[in-house]
Formats: sequence, C-alpha cells, structure tokens
Amino acid sequence: MVSEPDAVNEPDAVSEPIPPPEGFAIGHWTDAEGVTGCTALLAPAGARGGVDVRGGGPGTRETDVIGALAGTEEVTAVMLSGGSAYGLGVADGAMRWLERAGRGYATPAGLVPIVPTAVIYDLAVGDAAARPDAEAGHAACEAARPGVPRRGAVGAGTGATVGKIAGPERATRTGIGYAAARSGAGETVAALAVVNAFGDVIGSDGRVLAGVRGEGEEVEPTAAAIAAMKAPPDWSGVETRNTTLVCVLTDAALDKAACSRVARMASAGVARAVDPVYSDVDGDVAFCVAAGEPARADRFGALAIGTIAATVTAAAIRNAAGPS
Repeated sequence: MVSEPDAVNEPDAVSEPIPPPEGFAIGHWTDAEGVTGCTALLAPAGARGGVDVRGGGPGTRETDVIGALAGTEEVTAVMLSGGSAYGLGVADGAMRWLERAGRGYATPAGLVPIVPTAVIYDLAVGDAAARPDAEAGHAACEAARPGVPRRGAVGAGTGATVGKIAGPERATRTGIGYAAARSGAGETVAALAVVNAFGDVIGSDGRVLAGVRGEGEEVEPTAAAIAAMKAPPDWSGVETRNTTLVCVLTDAALDKAACSRVARMASAGVARAVDPVYSDVDGDVAFCVAAGEPARADRFGALAIGTIAATVTAAAIRNAAGPS
C-alpha cells in the first residue's frame, strides 16, 4: 500500500520548509552585477541519480552517465548554472573541490567525481560577458551547507525570468524555488527549481502567478497569446532561450533505475506549474538524487516517491515566482 505524503511544506512568512535529507548540502555563487550565478547540490557518499531531459534546447554535461542504461551508479554532486553553455564549466571547479574533499567515484587511479550539470540561458538579462566559470563552481561548493537553501534571485536563479513571448522588457523576474514533503513512511522528498521558462508559472488553481506583464503590470497568459497569433512569430531572438531545471533530493531507498523513473515523474510537476512547457525553446531537465540504502528498495518505492516528487516540484516552481 502506498503511503500518503504529509502536506507539502512550502516557504512562507511564518515558517521555514522541511530541510533536505541529512547528508545533502546546497550552496550558491551569485554575481549580482552580472546577473548570473550557479548552484551546487552536494550528495552524500554512495548516492545514486537519474535524469529526465524534456526540453528541446537543453544545455547539459554528464547526463548520459546517469542515464538508465549507463553503468555508473553514483552521483557526487549536481551543478545548476546560468551562462548558457559557457556555464557548463562550473563542473570543472566542482570536480576540483570534490576531489580535494575526498569525494567521488573510486577508480584504480583515484577518485573521479561524477557531476551532472545543466544550465539556463540568462545572457540577455545582465552582462552577456558575465558567465559562471570553474572558480564560480568551486565557490558554490565551498558555500554549500545543510538545511533549507536560500531562494529567490540567487545562484543559478539570479538571472531567471519567465513569460518572454513579448520580449525581455515584459518578462517577470523569478529565481530559485524550494519545497519539500515527507511520505507517510517518513522519507523526505525535496525539490529545488531554477525557473527560467519561456511560458508562465501557473498556480494550483490555474491562475498565472508570473508571466508576461501588460502595460498596466497585469499578467497576460502566454498560452492565450499564442492561440491568438495570426502569423508565426520570429523565434530567433535571445529572449526565447529558456529552461526550467529541477533537482529532487531524497533519502528514500531507490536504485539507479528508480531514480530515473522519479526524475521522469518530477517532470510532471514541471508541466503542472509551467505553461507552455517542454517547447523547442526550453531546455527543461529534471534530476533525482537518492541517498537511501538501495538494498531496501521495494517495487512501489519509485511510484510513491515519484508521486510526491511531482507535487514538490510544482510547489518549488511556484515558490520561485514569489508569494502567491
């Protein structure tokens, strides 16, 4: 029997949300002047990972190595970054930090940290020459701490915006969001989201929380604007390069294949909270990293955790849009 999760714990003005599971640490490096940054999610030793890539324009590194058919079991850390493809270099700095910390996949010649990385396109928001690099990735790892991470315009979410169909001047600033819940069996499922979507952030009631701003600052639904178009628009502008990145962290007992299934189910949470979603101009990616003992995994573990993962993913995306 699948246990019902506790209510999703989202940040508000009164209380902090449930922290990530023990052993995980999250850190940000932020360039407020250049309007970009990166975020490190460090995993406990022996953690396993999975990934689901849905967007038509992803920017990733080492996602194949944690794919369902690859032989590698471990994930040392996940890096999320601004800077478009340039930002993939943050993984180099993370690998250096992790090696010095004695963390990584053991090989005959030494440790090799496994660091899947994904990026958003934020070059048109601030200084296009300001891009997170290896030093930024190293600094984000150095800043990583256990507990509830900082949210908002920090780290990889510093230059994030949504609702870009009418150009960057009418888009809405977002950032990083976070939410978590516990299953009936006591497992923690947390999601961190970097929300830089072409479309809008949609509330659980269907209303637009963040999107295209009208002349009077009212929000205009992107989906409605597309439906009303009489001619195809020019999608070549820099404002059309977008992405929502999600990383689910859990202490549940999931093997590698189950992590991939949970990542896929977490993508359903992206679809609940972003509209339009998975477009040709989005690079949506969802990761799942699990630290529970895989020998304890049962047939329905991924189903239960994936169900909760979709819920907290949607909540984390809405959290990135600010108070609703």
